[in-house]
Amino acid sequence: MNHWLNTPLTEALGCRYPIVQTAMGWVADANLVIATTEAGGFGFLAGATIPSDELEVQIRKVIDATGGSNFGLNFHMFQDNANQCVDLAIKYRLRAVSYGRGPDKQTIARFKAAKVLCIPTVGALKHALKAVELGADLITLQGGEGGGHTGGVPSSILLPQVLAAVNLPVIAAGGYATGRGLASVLAAGGCGIAMGTRFLMTRESPTPAATLERYLKVSDPQQVRVTTAVDGMRHRMIENRFINHLEQAGPFGRLRIALGSAWQWKQQTGMSLGHMASVFMRALREDPSALSQVVMAANQPVLLQRSMVEGLPDDGILPSGQVAAAISELLSCREVIEGIANEAQQCLDALLVRSQASAEPSPSNYPASVGEPQ
Repeated sequence: MNHWLNTPLTEALGCRYPIVQTAMGWVADANLVIATTEAGGFGFLAGATIPSDELEVQIRKVIDATGGSNFGLNFHMFQDNANQCVDLAIKYRLRAVSYGRGPDKQTIARFKAAKVLCIPTVGALKHALKAVELGADLITLQGGEGGGHTGGVPSSILLPQVLAAVNLPVIAAGGYATGRGLASVLAAGGCGIAMGTRFLMTRESPTPAATLERYLKVSDPQQVRVTTAVDGMRHRMIENRFINHLEQAGPFGRLRIALGSAWQWKQQTGMSLGHMASVFMRALREDPSALSQVVMAANQPVLLQRSMVEGLPDDGILPSGQVAAAISELLSCREVIEGIANEAQQCLDALLVRSQASAEPSPSNYPASVGEPQ
C-alpha cells in the first residue's frame, strides 16, 4: 500500500484504505458492509433501522463472511433498542461504534473497557469539542454538503476548524466521492474520508432500482437541497413530490400529512388510533407546526422505508449528499474504493514531485565550477 494511505484511521480501524462507509438507514446492511470490508474500506451497520430481532443476525453475517469483527455499528441513544446495540457491540468486540446523539461517559467507558472505538459524528466545532470531552477516539465531521440531517458549515471550513482545535484523528464527510477529495483531506491533516451517498449508489446497495434511478438522474447539486419541513431540523435530500407537498402545506396541512402518514403505516410506527386522536386534540391548543414535526420525526424510519426498501421514491424521503449530482454510474464497492485510493495516491505523488521541483535551486543559482570564470 502507498504510504500516503497509511493513516491513523487505517491503523486504528485495521482497514487497508482510509475510506469509511457510513451507516445509512435501510441501506447499510450486512451485504454492503461485507462488500466494503472485503474491498479494504471500513463499514458501519445501520443499527438505527435494523429490527432488533435481526440485529445480531446481521452482525453474525458480517463476521462469518469477513472472518472477524473489523467493522462498526451505528446507533442513537434515543432508539428503543439502544441498550441492545451497546451490548452487542461489546459482546462481539466490534472494532468501532458511531453515533450522532451519543452515549454518556459511563457507556463510553464500557466501550473503552471492551476496546471498542468510539467515533461520533459532529457538524459543528462545539460538538467536536464536546465529543473529545466525553472520550471519543476518532471524530467524523460532516460538512453541510452531506446528506440527511446536516449542519450548515461546509466541509472546507469545518475541517480546518476541527483539526486546529482537537488532538484526535479526524475523518471528513460531506461532499466526498473522489480520490481528489481524499487527497485534499489527507493533505490538510485529516486521516480519511467517510461517504454515504457514494456507497448508496453502488451495485451492492440494497436500494431498489427505481430509487437508485432517481439518484442517478440528479444532475444539479441544487436539486439536493436542505429542508426543515420534515421535522424542523436541517435535512438534506433530493427534491421530490412528497417534500414539495409538505413544504407547500400550511401548519395544519403539515399536521394532516403527518397524521395521515402515521395512519397509513400505523402498524409499523406503533401509533394507536387513540394516540392519533390525542395528538390532534393537542394541535387545537398548541402550535400545529411543531406538533406536525414531532409526528413526522417519529415517522422518519417509515418515510425512509418507502423509498429505500419499497422503491417508491416519490412517497418517501431521499436523503442525499450534494455529491449525488457528480455520480453518473453504479460501480461495485471495490471499484469505488480502489478507484478513490489510486486517484488519491496519484494526486499526492504529483504534489510531492512539484514540491521537490520547486525546492531545487535553478541552474542560474548554482556556484561556478572550478576553473570557470567568476
